[in-house]
Amino acid sequence: MQNIKVYHYDAFSSIPNKGNPAGVVLDGEGLTEQQMQEVTAKVGFNETAFPLKSNQADLRIRYFTPGHEISLCGHGTMALLYAMKTKGLLGDASELTIETKAGVLPIRFTEEHGGFYMTMRQASPQIEAFKGSLEDLARSIGIEPGDIDESLPTLYGSTGTWTLLVPIKSLAAFTRMQPDNQRFPEVLKEMPRSSIHPFCLETYDPKAHMHARHFSSPFSGTTEDPVTGTASGVMGAYYSRYIGGQAPSFELLIEQGLEIGRDGRVRVSVSDNGNTIEVTGNAVYVNEFDVIL
Repeated sequence: MQNIKVYHYDAFSSIPNKGNPAGVVLDGEGLTEQQMQEVTAKVGFNETAFPLKSNQADLRIRYFTPGHEISLCGHGTMALLYAMKTKGLLGDASELTIETKAGVLPIRFTEEHGGFYMTMRQASPQIEAFKGSLEDLARSIGIEPGDIDESLPTLYGSTGTWTLLVPIKSLAAFTRMQPDNQRFPEVLKEMPRSSIHPFCLETYDPKAHMHARHFSSPFSGTTEDPVTGTASGVMGAYYSRYIGGQAPSFELLIEQGLEIGRDGRVRVSVSDNGNTIEVTGNAVYVNEFDVIL
């Protein structure tokens, strides 16, 4: 029997029980991959993050969903770095690098409104075509085919983790969404392990530029991700290519989680004509508990 201390932080919010919950295990260096997976399954959050030693960056981070390991997790990164920074484990560093399965990525810390914010550069954006049925796609997330905005492309995107970006005409459709995640692999024939990320340009917050929800791959063992850093990042690349015109750099504010009571915000900075994506967020401590292996 082994007791593993898990810290619960909510990312992309400064209010406990808003934003996106993540598990953080600070003393996981001696855990095997199987044990990390077991801890994550018992925690039950969409992701749990484990900081490890790295020989090519300041820190290595592994991210697990209850179902499998993933290459990069935005909210898990925010939660883990906030935990380490506020516990004094990173000293006075204002910059560092993290080793992930999506590459070595730079991080900056800033102080705003009396709290720490983290800015993470994500992996270079990748885009792939979706050639499946928009009708089947709409049905798989519980909306009508006419809710999808066909004036914009539906396509796969990644800045570290692949998701299907689905443009939606209006906010009204988001309250009707009921994902049938088990159908996703047959709909997403090109990338059956991808998640689905519907978004629209209508928002509740007048300061926000985009609204979104995020429905998990059934392989992840979860249903919906409240506030998604990697998908928000690739939406910045999408916006640059298909919505925002030719601006070489700009910033977006993205709202997510409102339909499930987990309101959060992600700041996305797009530069280098859409080829460099940075995501900024914060986090808040909620509680801690032990998982027994």
